[in-house]
Amino acid sequence: MIDEIKQALAEVMGQFADKRTHVCQMEVTAVTDGRITLAGTVLDEATLTAVLAHLAATCPEYALEASAVTILRQPAYTQMVVCTTITGLHNSPGFLSEPGSYLLNGMLVEPLQADGRWLFVRQEDGYLGWAYAPYLGDAPSAAPTHLVCEPVALLRQEPDERAGLENRVLAGTAVVVTNTQNGWQQITWAGLPGGWLPAAHLRPLTDLPQAAAAQRAQLIADAPRFTGVPYLWAGVSGYGIDCSGYVQLLYRLAGVTLPRDADMMFAAGQPVEPPYRPGDLFFFGSESGHRHISHVGMSLGGWQMIHSSRSRNGVFVDDVTAVNHLRDTFAGARSFLGD
Repeated sequence: MIDEIKQALAEVMGQFADKRTHVCQMEVTAVTDGRITLAGTVLDEATLTAVLAHLAATCPEYALEASAVTILRQPAYTQMVVCTTITGLHNSPGFLSEPGSYLLNGMLVEPLQADGRWLFVRQEDGYLGWAYAPYLGDAPSAAPTHLVCEPVALLRQEPDERAGLENRVLAGTAVVVTNTQNGWQQITWAGLPGGWLPAAHLRPLTDLPQAAAAQRAQLIADAPRFTGVPYLWAGVSGYGIDCSGYVQLLYRLAGVTLPRDADMMFAAGQPVEPPYRPGDLFFFGSESGHRHISHVGMSLGGWQMIHSSRSRNGVFVDDVTAVNHLRDTFAGARSFLGD
């Protein structure tokens, strides 16, 4: 019977196996006197409830004891904000661990667990990873007003291109504009000294397009600005970007929120067929890849696609029908724009 209980636990834990968005690490520590005792860690109460429900249905003759299971997310939780220009969201605590993604200044995270100077955090979209605690701070009281839309914007100490350089701000960063002068705008951002950016490098949140046609137009206008940005696994910025990070950033600048990774986008989007429209997303994959869906790019209209390509080492345009490995691994197209 113990083997049957452990098998049932393994089955239900498999529903929460994607460590990008789930935590479910549990074990049976004892089976005595008609009682199953469990220990481990889960992300939230809903995960624990699902596990217990499955075990109760499989082994109804046993009572379940789960007081030793740690639930990471609590009803009353705090939020922290990224206070450096950009930082890695790592798969385990430590700078030598591979990043699963990166966090831009101002992004909010929910701290779940500490390990020394590292925090296990949850982004607002549910993506999980480890962030370096000294790069995080208290959530700001002022709501952002603008998004930076220049791949790498130079933050000046004064509203003058000859003024001293204060910092570099990356596209997709949310900031607060506090002043405007002679085509420049003064910004504040989380945890760092403010400064001045050209107004053309900022996009008011109130001006983000709402209609699908306007969103498509914005996507096509922004996409070429990143041409030549080098490919970087897990990258999300003008310092280096991967395929899904690039698409996610373009959509963010057009006011649309996408899941982080290509396979997540594929699962969440609306299937579309030719003729493909600007802004439709193309997906690629094979059984030999790290995931079934392992690449994404954006249609510029028809089969012309702009994407962050590992083989091209950066953001470039390709004709899907003219590139063998793209044509052979094409898995379908999706849309997130409601027409």
